[in-house]
Amino acid sequence: MPERPQALFAMTAENVPLVFPPAVLARLRASVDIDPGLVAEDLTDPALADVLARTEILVTGWGCPRLDAAVLDAAPKLRAVLHSAGSVKGFAGAEIWRRGIAVSSAAEANAVPVAEYTLAVILLAGKDVFVRRERLRAERVSPGWGIVPGIGNHGRRVGVIGASRIGRKVIELLRPFDLSVSLTDPYVDENVAAELGVRLLPLDELLRTSDIVTVHAPETPETRHLIGGRELALMPDGAVLVNTARGSLVDTDALVAELRSGRLSAVLDVTDPEPLPADSPLHELPGAFVTPHLAGSQGNELARLGLAVAEEAERVVSGAAVAFPVAFEALERGA
Repeated sequence: MPERPQALFAMTAENVPLVFPPAVLARLRASVDIDPGLVAEDLTDPALADVLARTEILVTGWGCPRLDAAVLDAAPKLRAVLHSAGSVKGFAGAEIWRRGIAVSSAAEANAVPVAEYTLAVILLAGKDVFVRRERLRAERVSPGWGIVPGIGNHGRRVGVIGASRIGRKVIELLRPFDLSVSLTDPYVDENVAAELGVRLLPLDELLRTSDIVTVHAPETPETRHLIGGRELALMPDGAVLVNTARGSLVDTDALVAELRSGRLSAVLDVTDPEPLPADSPLHELPGAFVTPHLAGSQGNELARLGLAVAEEAERVVSGAAVAFPVAFEALERGA
């Protein structure tokens, strides 16, 4: 059996057994020599010098320390950084790409549960489940079996902001349903929109013509408060805003004002600030359904991230290119 290349975990130690449970860890260790008991939370630790000097593959994750020039100098054999989470922005700089080191991310795998969460809340929002459940809790009187006008998912208009990995997966998951889906994204043209099977609209028109708006744009300086008071005012009465991207994309104060009026409702898995202060009105407003950042990989879903890394490690060891590369040019407008 050929010698396996040296690999090293660089992440928060407590996350290793969560992301790499026994079966996934065994698959990873079949292709690389990696010790789950040796986890680098500080790559400048002198005790790691010998193993870092031999490391060819760095398996990173939440809590990965910064991979600066000094760290890379200490790892002259490094040829791949395989990230068992989404964004690499927090620890990766241009020097990695400058040295020709392959960078891969499990963002595609992490997009799956976020898209599933989004699909679920869109369908429930179409039935006005969140608001009506709160009303039932408050009034303790069931309206009975009568027909409720204005709700339902037949022809419901859904607007997707951002053709990111998650945005595209949401569009894919919405396809079997009887919905009318529109998209806004400055980097998408009509041909791509046609391939995705959606109408491409400017942001303002999408907001005006959508019953449910779901946010999947990246967090950048340009997208801060992308949905502010002006934009919220464009949404039709009774519309629902869903945010599973980043809290900063929505102006919280402006959203609270709309929710207080009862004109709009919102499903928020992310907030600004995060976590919410205990006295935030979003905890109490009946039109706000807030979950504590649950949409991304949780519980048994974490193993999907580890499996994505194990599969990438197999490709690297076999001499193949990684399947989910991260391009340096994409960092600026990525999540």
